[in-house]
Amino acid sequence: MRNCLRDLRKGRGLNQADLANALEVSRQTIIAVEADKYDPSLPMAYRLAAYFEVPVEELFFNPWRAAQAGE
Repeated sequence: MRNCLRDLRKGRGLNQADLANALEVSRQTIIAVEADKYDPSLPMAYRLAAYFEVPVEELFFNPWRAAQAGE
């Protein structure tokens, strides 16, 4: 799932390990989410959004919303 996690993380001056530690997940999880190789669970998506103080919809691209906008 496309997201802007990398941009938000770098904007805060965090490395992947820092973010992983703050969220109590593995660094590999952060790497996979940033690379769009892993779709986080809904609770994890909310944790990420809360950490960066943004709505989930701002963190993750919703392909269904884009499809509806094109109609």
